[in-house]
Amino acid sequence: MVKKYNISVEATLEVIGGKWKTVILCHLTHGTKRTSELRRLMPNITQKMMTQQLRELEADGVINRIVYNQVPPKVEYELSEYGWSLQGILDSLCQWGEMHIEKVHGDKFDVLEEGILNDHLK
Repeated sequence: MVKKYNISVEATLEVIGGKWKTVILCHLTHGTKRTSELRRLMPNITQKMMTQQLRELEADGVINRIVYNQVPPKVEYELSEYGWSLQGILDSLCQWGEMHIEKVHGDKFDVLEEGILNDHLK
């Protein structure tokens, strides 16, 4: 049986929805990352949740998992060509988030942590 959607945005949210998937995708727009790099960039995510979110994103075809045949094993993640098609959406979400933070908190620098994704704010 084919899944039916009430509205097409449901299909989008099925792929990128939730607390962590868009954050992972935003980090991957800045280049290929190892799991440990993503964990450092996202200190509040558990290893179990990180693994689950990466697997789901890979299954949906928006990221590629690259395994290097070496000891110790090395695994990296990157946006797939299909994943890059989300860049406009991700940019728009970031811009809206900044606007929302300013509306609610005034100065975005008071509530945004320093990091690669916020370097453009300086």
